[in-house]
Amino acid sequence: MTADIESLVLEHLRAIRAQQDEHGERLGRIESRLSSLETTVAGMRRDLAHMYGDVVEGHTRMDQLTARVERIERRLELNDTN
Repeated sequence: MTADIESLVLEHLRAIRAQQDEHGERLGRIESRLSSLETTVAGMRRDLAHMYGDVVEGHTRMDQLTARVERIERRLELNDTN
């Protein structure tokens, strides 16, 4: 009787260990995928920062051109009377 109980306990422990191994493997795959997502998000943030820098540079150029046109209009005494 004791041998049957020990055998049953060992069988359950083996089943538990097998499930833990499966969960460990699954967790490893999930961690790998999460790392991949984090790398992708970091790359997207970097790309967005570069795009924002380009937009700011475009606005700066536009402001400089506007100032130059206004200065030229003043020197030529052109008035915008609409």
